[in-house]
Amino acid sequence: MSHLAHRSGYAELVERLNRFPQGAAPSRTLYDILKILFTEREAELVAQLPIKPFNAAKAAEIWKMSEAEARKILDTLTGRAILVDVEQRGESCYCLPPPMAGFFEFSMMRTRGDIDQHLLGQLYYQYMNVEEEFIRDLFVGGETSFIRTFVHEPALPADSSVTILDHERATEVIRTATSRGISLCYCRHKMSHMGRACDAPQDICMTFNTSATSLIRHGYAREVDEAECMDLLHKAWDYNLVQCGENSRTRVNYICNCCSCCCEAMIAARRFGMLHPVETTNFLPEVDESKCTGCGKCANICPVEAMGMVSAHDPSRPSRRKARLDASICLGCGVCVKNCPTGALKLAPRKKRVITPLDSTHRAVVMAIERGQLQDLIFDNRVLWSHRALAAVLGVILRLPPIKQILAMKQVKSRYLEALIKKMEA
Repeated sequence: MSHLAHRSGYAELVERLNRFPQGAAPSRTLYDILKILFTEREAELVAQLPIKPFNAAKAAEIWKMSEAEARKILDTLTGRAILVDVEQRGESCYCLPPPMAGFFEFSMMRTRGDIDQHLLGQLYYQYMNVEEEFIRDLFVGGETSFIRTFVHEPALPADSSVTILDHERATEVIRTATSRGISLCYCRHKMSHMGRACDAPQDICMTFNTSATSLIRHGYAREVDEAECMDLLHKAWDYNLVQCGENSRTRVNYICNCCSCCCEAMIAARRFGMLHPVETTNFLPEVDESKCTGCGKCANICPVEAMGMVSAHDPSRPSRRKARLDASICLGCGVCVKNCPTGALKLAPRKKRVITPLDSTHRAVVMAIERGQLQDLIFDNRVLWSHRALAAVLGVILRLPPIKQILAMKQVKSRYLEALIKKMEA
C-alpha cells in the first residue's frame, strides 16, 4: 500500500504501538483512525515516547525542546485522553496506553465535538468487526489475555459451597479502589453510530485508581463514590451484562459491563472461542438434568453460545430437550445460572484453577514473552528503562515457570538474564 511506503509520522507511531504486546495491526483503516486522533506532528512526537512512564523533562530531552514546550504538548494530549497522566512523588508523569484497552476506547467514552465521532465509530467497526487481524492478534496472540471475566456474583451459591477469592469479585475491585469513574461504554457508543446499538445502558463503563483519576481530571469520566458504583454494578447484573476487566489481581484499572451483541470481548469470545481470547473465571455451571425442563433460557442468555439445547432422549416425551454446556468455550460468568427458572444450574469450581497475573507489569511481561516481544519491553531503543523499572521486569521473569523463563532467554539472548535465572534456581 502506497501510504505505508514512506516513513510518515503515522508510520512511526504504528511501529511504536507495536513494540507493546497490545499493539495495532497496520491497515489503511488504522491510518484513517490515527489521522482523526492525531495530527501528523503529534504522531511523530508520540512515536518517540518510551514505553515506561516519563515526566515532562524526559519528553523535552527526547523531543529536543524546552520543558515548557514539552509540557504544553503533553497536557494537550492528556486533555484528549491520548496520554494518561498520574501523580508520582508530587510530579506529573505520563504514559501512552495501548490502543485497547486504552486510547481507542477513551476517544468514545464521552460525546465530543472536537473530532468526528460518527466517522470514527464507523472506522472502529471496520477495523475491529469486519477486518480480523487486529482483534485476532489482540485476543489470541498468546496464551495470556489482557482481559478477564468476573463471576456474576448473584449466581454464586448461598451455602458457600464454592470458594471465591477477593480478586475474583467485581464488588471487591469497587470497594478497594482509590478512585472510581463512570463513562460511556465505548462498544455500545460505537455501535450507535452504526445504528446497531442494543438497549443496554451506555453510561456504565467503570474505571478505577490512577486511570480513573486521569480520566476524571480531563472530563472523560465522572467521579462516583462506592455506593453509586455498586448501584451501577447491580444495574449491569439486572441487564445480564458480563463484567470483563483488567487481567490482574491487584490495582485493576477498569471493568467493562459487556453485552453479547456490541462488545468486542464477547464477539471475540464467540469468534475465537476454542483459543480462549478472554480469561475465564474459576467456575463452570453444572446442569441438574432432573430439574431441567428444556426451556432454553440459558442458551438464549449465554453471551458466548457455550450453553446449548440437545435432545433429552425421553421416550415418553420425544420433543423434550435439556441443556448441555460446552465447557471448552464457557467464560464461567454465571449469567445463565441466575436466569434458570427451575434452579437446574449451579456454579461449581473448575478442576484446574485459573491463575491471574499479579499486576499489569506481570501481565505485560508474560504477554511479551508469549508474543516474542520481551526485548521491546525491556530495551526501549529510544529511551532506556531506569534500573528500578528493569529490576521490576526481571523480578517478574525470575518468578515465571521454567518453560517461560526459557522463552524469555531466547528472546532477549542475554547472558545477564540467564545468569540471574540460574542464580535463582541455585
